[in-house]
Amino acid sequence: MSIQSTIKRKTAPDIRARKGGEPIVMLTSYHAHTAALVDRYCDAILVGDSLGNVMHGFETTVPVTLDMMILQGHAVMRGSKHALVVVDMPFGSYEASKEQAFHSAVRILKETHCGAVKLEGGVNRAAQIEAITQTGIPFMAHIGMLPQTVREEGGYRIKGRTQSEIGELLADARAVENAGAFSVVLEIVLAEVAKQITNTIDIPTIGIGSGEHCDGQILVTHDLIGLFPWFTPKFVSPEARVAEEIRRAARAFIERTRSIGT
Repeated sequence: MSIQSTIKRKTAPDIRARKGGEPIVMLTSYHAHTAALVDRYCDAILVGDSLGNVMHGFETTVPVTLDMMILQGHAVMRGSKHALVVVDMPFGSYEASKEQAFHSAVRILKETHCGAVKLEGGVNRAAQIEAITQTGIPFMAHIGMLPQTVREEGGYRIKGRTQSEIGELLADARAVENAGAFSVVLEIVLAEVAKQITNTIDIPTIGIGSGEHCDGQILVTHDLIGLFPWFTPKFVSPEARVAEEIRRAARAFIERTRSIGT
């Protein structure tokens, strides 16, 4: 007889139930060992397509493939035991049609065993989101600044500075809620607008660079621990300087090796 694990992993309904309650804590992870380290402190772990930047050195997330996301998602699931694991759907894996979105989401779910998927967009992606959620796949939305379209935007910038943008953000938030999302990431949205969105919809908002009034917060772990020194978002205050420690350790190793036999 096999022994079943007694560990209960958090689910999408658990996160959905946190609306207006205890803040949701979310970090990124791309490896089994990082997932194991942050798992006990997080409600959810995002396997973000930001792995293209911080792991592979791409300028944007656009070159990331579905196979890359599945490989790293599977690794994170091996390292994580408690947190809900959400895997990003990369650029090119959902835009063509709702059928493409459905098949990509199914691949991610079946091959990684993750708890939910995420894609970028609001009103313009409602059909794809519905195609995913109507088949019972938990879905986390992502609106505001969208990294997959950063070239079109001309760079990262705060969303919600004009009445037109505020209206679009509110429409996007309502659209993803109506399409079945259990939560929505708000990226680099003006704090007061993020607060307005949070108070308008009935699903949790998870902010990144969007102020303190969201139902939760997410950060890229590499930014949090100072492991990607080439770029640190203005809204991040690193809690560690891991890149500096790696440089220090490398210098110490070189010096010790060169001193052998002298």
